[in-house]
Amino acid sequence: MLKTVKDRELYDKIHRNPLFIDTTENEFDQLLLGCKLKIYEEADKSNYFKTPQEGLLIVLKGSAEVQIEGQDGSSVTLEFIQEDEIIGFSNFAYYLGEMARPLDKHHIDMVVAEDSICLQVPYEVIKKRMDDQNVRDYVLRKMSIRLANVYTSLGEQVRLADEYGESEPYVRRVQDFMSSPVITIHAEAETKEIAELMIKNSISSIIITDQAGKLIGIVTEKDLVERVIADGASPNGLRAKDIMTKKPHTVRVTDYYYEALTKFYKHGIKHLPVVKAGKPVGIVTFATLMTKRDRNSMNILKTIEEASFENLPVVKAAIYDVLSNLIQDEISTIHTLEIVTKFYDRLAKHCVMLAVQSLEDQGKGTPPVPFAWYQMGSGARGEQFMLTDQDHFLVYEDVSREESQYVENYFELLGNEIVVHLEQAGYTRCIGFMMASETQWRGTMAIWHERIRQWALQSTPEQILLGYNFLSFRFLYGESAVNERFITMVHGLLKKSATFIYYMAQQEKEKPIPQLQQNFLSIFRGRSKADIIDIKKHALFPLHHCLQILGVSNGIINATPLEIISALQKKKKITKDFAEEIRHAYEISLSIRISMSWEKHLRGEKISTEIELRDLRRWELNELRTTLDTVRALQSHLLSKL
Repeated sequence: MLKTVKDRELYDKIHRNPLFIDTTENEFDQLLLGCKLKIYEEADKSNYFKTPQEGLLIVLKGSAEVQIEGQDGSSVTLEFIQEDEIIGFSNFAYYLGEMARPLDKHHIDMVVAEDSICLQVPYEVIKKRMDDQNVRDYVLRKMSIRLANVYTSLGEQVRLADEYGESEPYVRRVQDFMSSPVITIHAEAETKEIAELMIKNSISSIIITDQAGKLIGIVTEKDLVERVIADGASPNGLRAKDIMTKKPHTVRVTDYYYEALTKFYKHGIKHLPVVKAGKPVGIVTFATLMTKRDRNSMNILKTIEEASFENLPVVKAAIYDVLSNLIQDEISTIHTLEIVTKFYDRLAKHCVMLAVQSLEDQGKGTPPVPFAWYQMGSGARGEQFMLTDQDHFLVYEDVSREESQYVENYFELLGNEIVVHLEQAGYTRCIGFMMASETQWRGTMAIWHERIRQWALQSTPEQILLGYNFLSFRFLYGESAVNERFITMVHGLLKKSATFIYYMAQQEKEKPIPQLQQNFLSIFRGRSKADIIDIKKHALFPLHHCLQILGVSNGIINATPLEIISALQKKKKITKDFAEEIRHAYEISLSIRISMSWEKHLRGEKISTEIELRDLRRWELNELRTTLDTVRALQSHLLSKL
């Protein structure tokens, strides 16, 4: 069979497999005559378990999943098989005559994760090899490990299902499934030492660190094969620094499951070092993620990344499904927003990417200069739990006078295209026209410099309002170098804008926070509605504005409210206890807003942020009172500092 492939590399690879390793070449060739080489493409599905006589399947190259299908048509991954591993151990009891096939009543498939080459070894061939004690020991060891993995996987799924319900795919973090402690070695280590360390610890990669323990590279089995063995290089004299992948992609311990999964797919890698403060604290492999694979995370990532202009609306529905699960499972408000913000960010960036591609497809060309695209408002603050209106702007590099008109024409088209794509995804157009399609919300670095300077000089209520919206900006798409220069420029301008900041603070002084005491109704005397408070107007906006002003005064911009609170605490501008009170007030305000708006959304009612106090339970009323007291204290703190 493989005489035609002698493709000596593949032939030798099979011969080295523990099922065949001790056979002579003639014996091996006779055994191979009863085997079949099978080629699979990515996403192929094979009901390999249909006929028990098919025996075992050795994965020579690639990887595959074994899935069992439920009555509702959904699939659960039982195990993930990588290169040199074997599929089909579940039929051994049948082969040995101990029981009828246990899988006959279930629909089980092999789903190919990447292009694969496999060797089918029928049971007749296996029987001939089982007389060898080494083969029996090998099969027993593999079956024991596989059984343990399946039990562990099923136990983990049950535990997490009990703990998180439907939200489990979204709340798991890297620290929950990384391998730790991580095996490291220095850059001067010889390749022989690396290989021995891999064998000793049964691992497929080694992290390379410098003298300070910081991550500088990674060496995998693939690196050893491609850069040493395949190149015919002598391992003597070669060191880790010669064959390692420098500056490898990494994840943080607090990153989510789906963020790590995205990096594997995006960069085509199989090992991700986990870092904390630049030092490796663990490692995640593609195989680990696949054994803990959850279909929901996979589907939503695929939905976003593969969305065309026509099916962008589908993404909104997918994210709302996630949001519904998180709310139903009572995941904390801050945690919920952190998760859905990641998805909204991916959606927004995908829309900008599609907009750039659309202009190219229309023959309008590619971006003539590097640019950066920013979100403002609730999306930038990480508070957007449902799609609202658009708030964004464009910044691009300065150009010569001769090029300026052409560059401006392109970015005018791009600004319009971005608005159209975001609208298609479910973002309504901003009624205040704070969008990159408008001249005042796009421009070169020089134009933005003058624009921000004018805002600071005029200090009118309108300019202050623009300043509040602008100061919540967050970089989402484009060249990081442009963003870094823009941040530096804004920092420099704000340092010279003490008057503007003072007027912003004075405006807050003129907006007192309501007090929920017995005389609460007197605050709203003359209103048609009694016993009503607007959580956005009376809590969230004052909190945002105070934090923004304090942040700018202390050199903190381009940050979410929680990041500003942490930065102010670190700079000792607020105490630890006060920081905790502000965080609590912020979470309560957001929690009230989200629960109210989501309930109205489910009922098909118009979304509003007004609360009827008579609908609140006593403990909710107390929480709201404490929240308003904290926002009032923050306002007083701000005014005392200016």
